[in-house]
Amino acid sequence: MSFAKAYSGLRGVAVRALVIGACGVVVAGCDTLSSLNPFDKSETYKPEIVADVPAEQIYNDGLARIQKKDYEGAAKKFGSLDKQYPYSEWSRKGLIMEAYANYEGGLYEESITAAKRYLQLHPSTPDAAYAQYLMASSYYDQIPDITRDQEKSERALLSLQELIQRYPTSEYAADAKKKIQVASDQLAGKELEVGRFYLQKRNYSGAINRFRTVVSRYQTTRHVEEALQRLTEAYMAMGIVAEAQTAAAVLGHNFPDSPWYKDAYNLLTKGGVEPREDSGSWISKAFRGVPQVSQRTG
Repeated sequence: MSFAKAYSGLRGVAVRALVIGACGVVVAGCDTLSSLNPFDKSETYKPEIVADVPAEQIYNDGLARIQKKDYEGAAKKFGSLDKQYPYSEWSRKGLIMEAYANYEGGLYEESITAAKRYLQLHPSTPDAAYAQYLMASSYYDQIPDITRDQEKSERALLSLQELIQRYPTSEYAADAKKKIQVASDQLAGKELEVGRFYLQKRNYSGAINRFRTVVSRYQTTRHVEEALQRLTEAYMAMGIVAEAQTAAAVLGHNFPDSPWYKDAYNLLTKGGVEPREDSGSWISKAFRGVPQVSQRTG
């Protein structure tokens, strides 16, 4: 007999003793236990006895539901392991499978929650890298189009970078690097979109701040060429010629065949100047030590 059942039995004996004792003291109206029932005397309480289901059976049931693509049902099965067998190996296995089932079912927020909990409870286990990957992928698969808020893109990027930092040799690192490039490109694209809007409104300072973010944080993306050209345009409009020349010079050095460099060069020559790099400029410093930018894919 389990401790819980034994305790339940002892508790029942104690309750009966209290009731019988009360009937012995108060004679009137206490002849039977049924007289204490204020409800319909025809109704009797029948306790429901739920048999313990072995953890392995619950786990296998979850796997079977995954095979049937019943991901939500599978996630519930795996989640029940933590409730019925807390702090056990089955609970740990169930938690990572709950994250996986939710991810496969498109329940990304639920997958993130389960993955985060796994990382909090089991950070040093072999499946921790997979939990991190599931969390990052859940954010990644929610990346919206470039016209919308990019919070999910930012979270995806940070989670993917953390995966590379904490588990650099894991089997998920290669795919994480590819997804980092996509997430970075998305964030750079959003900065460019806002920067172009400011540029059109002649809010040159606001535009420069956006283009600067692209150049400083997202140099490996395909948007960096346009960002440098837009910096040339914004700085020329503000009369900050030296920075405009530097932006064009860095663009030409790293992307000599880019149509954006041709636009920047033409813009400068119309203003009577040519590209010339100032090594003290933030633009020059941002690209210092970055090898062969022009040969990277974007």
